[in-house]
Amino acid sequence: MAEPTTSRVSFTLDSSLASVNKVEQTAEDYAERAGFDEDTVPNIAMAVREAAVNAVLHGNAYDPEKVITASFETTADDLIIRIGDQGAGLDPDTVPDPLAPENILRGSGRGIFLIRAFMDEVNFRQLHPGTELTLIKHRTPAQPGT
Repeated sequence: MAEPTTSRVSFTLDSSLASVNKVEQTAEDYAERAGFDEDTVPNIAMAVREAAVNAVLHGNAYDPEKVITASFETTADDLIIRIGDQGAGLDPDTVPDPLAPENILRGSGRGIFLIRAFMDEVNFRQLHPGTELTLIKHRTPAQPGT
């Protein structure tokens, strides 16, 4: 049964793989509690993992002096996840299209594509310094008679 009330948790974490794992696990837990199905939960977790990896690797460059932030919120309508870093900032319009023929064999650049594919809304905000991604997955309202 999905949680009917608003729930929120926030973390400030170091720029490490352990932090990425914690963010991913929290996303999975929140998605399950929000009532998403067994096909959707791993997609949400993967999108959040990609956002956290981008924050740690590309945003903060594993700098031990920098942190990432993560917040998770469920409302009656949405699962809202925010991931922030303290890096130089990111313009999502400058990220190469991973499906373009010249980029097909590149080993990177697919994270934002996956995030956008798995989430209903993705918003980028410049923090000066840093970037915050807001990932939103809409909760499907209960169908009449179910």
